[in-house]
Amino acid sequence: MTPEQFIAERNALGLSQSALAEALGVDQGTISRWEAGKTRIPPAIELALATLKEKLHPMTAPRRPRVLVADPVAPEGIELLRRVADVDVRTGLQQDALIAAIPDYEALVVRSETKVTRPVIEAASKLQVVGRAGVGVDNIDLDAATERGVIVVNAPQGNTIAAAEHTIALLLALARHIPQADASMRAGKWDRKSYIGTEVRGKTLGIVGLGKIGSEVARRAVAMEMRVLAVDPFVPVERARALGVESVDFEQLLMLSDFISVHPPLTAATQGMIGAAEIARMKDGVRIINVARGGIIDEAALAEAVRNGKVAGAAVDVFTAEPPPPDNPLLGDPRIITTPHLGASTAEAQERVAIDVAEQIIDVLEGRPARYAVNAPLLAPETLQVVGPYMGVAEQLGMVATQLVTGKLEAIEIEYYGEITEHDTTPLRAAVIRGLLRPISEENVNIVNAHLVAAGRGWDIRETTRASHEVFHNLVSVRVRTTQAEVAVSGTVERGQPRIVLINGLDVDIAPERGMCIIVCDNEDRPGMIGRVGTLLGQFDINIQSMQVGRRARRGRALMLIAVDEEPTPDQLAQVEAIDGIYNVRLVRL
Repeated sequence: MTPEQFIAERNALGLSQSALAEALGVDQGTISRWEAGKTRIPPAIELALATLKEKLHPMTAPRRPRVLVADPVAPEGIELLRRVADVDVRTGLQQDALIAAIPDYEALVVRSETKVTRPVIEAASKLQVVGRAGVGVDNIDLDAATERGVIVVNAPQGNTIAAAEHTIALLLALARHIPQADASMRAGKWDRKSYIGTEVRGKTLGIVGLGKIGSEVARRAVAMEMRVLAVDPFVPVERARALGVESVDFEQLLMLSDFISVHPPLTAATQGMIGAAEIARMKDGVRIINVARGGIIDEAALAEAVRNGKVAGAAVDVFTAEPPPPDNPLLGDPRIITTPHLGASTAEAQERVAIDVAEQIIDVLEGRPARYAVNAPLLAPETLQVVGPYMGVAEQLGMVATQLVTGKLEAIEIEYYGEITEHDTTPLRAAVIRGLLRPISEENVNIVNAHLVAAGRGWDIRETTRASHEVFHNLVSVRVRTTQAEVAVSGTVERGQPRIVLINGLDVDIAPERGMCIIVCDNEDRPGMIGRVGTLLGQFDINIQSMQVGRRARRGRALMLIAVDEEPTPDQLAQVEAIDGIYNVRLVRL
C-alpha cells in the first residue's frame, strides 16, 4: 500500500491521524511516518483498514417487506412467503388489534374469519396487497382497497375440486340419508325402513352458477348419469353444451330440478335469490344444496319448506352468520344436513390456495402483476404473456425520467411500439405512473388506482401506439417535459431481461436492477473525459460496476452512464460536475 492510498483510506473513514492510530493500536507518530513515506506500511494494515471500514460503515441490507397472516393457512404458503419477507402469524385478532398492527405491514393474508374493513385499510399506511386464501372476498372492503391502491388477490382455482367433491358428497348424503342412518346406528337402532333413499341416476340436477366449481359439479353429475340443467347468464351456450349441460332460464330450472345446487358469488343480485316464492315454484320433494355462500338462500324460508315437506331435504355448508348462532333455523332438523364450511377443507386444497396466494403476494411486492387480482382489470392470458414482461421496464423508465429532469411538469407522453400495441397497454401505463412517482412519493400506485392517482395530480398523459420500430421488436418510450428540461427514456425486453436502450435519443444499454445507482453525466465527448471521472471516483473509494457512453457524433454532446457500487454524496457529485467539459450530473437510483 502506498502512502497516497493510505491517506485516501483514512479520509474515506473520516478519521484523524490520532483516531486512526487508536483504532489500529499504534501511536500517532507511526501514522505520520506511513503517510510521509518514511516507513513502509505493513501488508496487514490494508486488511485492518478494510475490517475497520466495514465496522464503521457496514453495508445495510435491504429491508425485507413484512407480511401479516391473520387467519390459519397452510404452512407451505407461509414458508414460501418467508423466502422473501418477514412473516408474522397472528390469528384471531379483533378489529382494534388488527387496526393497531396493520401499519407495519406491506401484505395481509386472510381467509374468511378476518374482516378487512375500511378502517383496517385506512390504517394500513404501507399495505400493498391483501391475499384471500380462498375464493370469496366478501369479508374485504374492495372499494376501500381500490381507493387506497391496495391490490386484493384470491385463489379461485385452489379449492375448486374440493368444493365440487363436497357438493357431490352432500348430494349423495341427501339421496341416501347417510348422516341420519349413522346417527340411528350410534343410538343402538337397526332401522332400515326409515332411511329408504333415492337413486341419483336419471334425476335432474339444477346448477345455479356454472363457474369453475359449478362446472366441476356438472362433470361429476353427468358421470353419474344425471340430467344437468344450468343457469348462468355469463356462460355461453356452447360452453354448457361442451360440459353435457342444458342451458335453461331460472324459472325452468326451479320447476324441473330434483336437486338444486347453488354456486354463484354472493352479490347484491344473488343475495336471497332463492326465497319462499322461488321454493314454491319448485317440484315437491326437491333437495337443495348450498356449498357457495350463506345468504344466497333464505335460511328461514328453506327451514320452513323442509318442515312442511315441500323440500325433502337440504344440505348446507355455509351460513349467513358463521359460526351460526344456536337459534339458526337450519340447525336441529334431522332432514337438514349441516357442515361447518368444509367446502375447501381438504389438505390438498388448503395447500394449493396458500401457495397460490403466497405466489401472488410475492409478485405484487416485487412489482409484477398478480394472476387473480380481484379489484384490478382482468387481462386475457395472451395479453399478460406479451405485456407482462414489459411492466418492469416501464416502471424503471418512469423512475429514470423523474430523476433526470428538473422544473415543473408540463407533459408526459408514452409511446408503445411493436407487438405490445396489439394488446391492452393499461398495465404498462400504470407501471410508468408508478415509476414516475416512486422516487418522489410513498403513494401506492398500481393498475388498480393509477388512473385516479394521475388524475388527482392533474397529469394529462398522452399515449400513442406504433405498429413497429426500426430497431426493436417491442419498445416502450417515456417522454417527460418540464419548464426546464425534456427527457426521453426508452426500454425493451431482451432474452427475458429488461433493458434501457435509449436516453434522449442516444444509444445505451443498461440492464437495470433494483438498488442500482447510476451516475449520469451530460458531457462533451473529448479525450480523457472518462479517465478524469474514473480517477475522481477512485479517490472517493467508489467502485465502478460498469461504464458506457452514448453519443451522436465524435467530439460532440455525449452521455456517460456509470453504474457504481457505492452511492456518492452530493458533495462528491458536485466535484464530478465541476470537471471541465461536464455540463451536469444526475444520480439515478433504481
